[in-house]
Amino acid sequence: MKLIAPAKINLYLAVGARRPDGLHEIESVMQSVSVSDELSIEPAEAVTFDVEPTGAAPEDETNLVVRAVRALASAAGASGGASLRLTKSIPTGAGLGGGSSDAAATLVGLNELWRCGISRKALEKIGAGIGADVPFCVRGGTAVARGAGEALAPLVVRSRLSWVIAMPSESLATADVYARFDELGAAPAESDPSGLADALARGDLDRIGSSLRNDLAEPALSLVPSLASVRDALAGAGVIGVVMSGSGSAWCGLARDAAHAEEIAAAVRDRVDRTWAVTSLDRGPRIAER
Repeated sequence: MKLIAPAKINLYLAVGARRPDGLHEIESVMQSVSVSDELSIEPAEAVTFDVEPTGAAPEDETNLVVRAVRALASAAGASGGASLRLTKSIPTGAGLGGGSSDAAATLVGLNELWRCGISRKALEKIGAGIGADVPFCVRGGTAVARGAGEALAPLVVRSRLSWVIAMPSESLATADVYARFDELGAAPAESDPSGLADALARGDLDRIGSSLRNDLAEPALSLVPSLASVRDALAGAGVIGVVMSGSGSAWCGLARDAAHAEEIAAAVRDRVDRTWAVTSLDRGPRIAER
């Protein structure tokens, strides 16, 4: 079978105190978007895994796909094999959740291949043990995530949103950005995404744009100050609002519609490393071929 694993963006990310387990409390609004990786799964006697193009992502235990295989096998008591091939389009170190979405697609695909019969909700719980964004990526759509990302509540989005994702040549490691967040020592700001949630439900683009937030932008910019040029390029090209996704280094600019997004992407293309004009999705991983 062939699965589509969509990227996610963070429209809102408030970071709180570090918990006893070392993770930070967060409150985030995440949304699936139309740039995606592709995961092919075939029956096999043993588990094998490779990535295309070569070097685009690790093929060992550090890849969340491999961790997802192990987690599902453990949870379901499965002992089958599978041949997995991941074709990467979502860049690593961008804050777009590519690895998490790949893991989510692995859970969804192997659940069917191995006939585990596990519900999506149960797959989300398994995903929480793999990575903070995996539960959302299993679910997809638009949702508020709380805790360390495992507590999800879906949000109503009145109409499909159009975004421009702009990626600089530099990438960032999530652990490094959170470490700098701790070093900066800013007191956690009050968090209330209800205004954004209301704007999404009403389809109020201007209010959505003014409600975008990411507490990790400052530490990311302190690590790589040149990231500001990508933000400024999007702002100068006429986006309604701009926000860094996750721990960076990609920035997301809200457009009025798909045509506007294409115009903005074309306007900034010579000033950034990569751009995508994307739309929001109402789902997570899906099986495209059987």
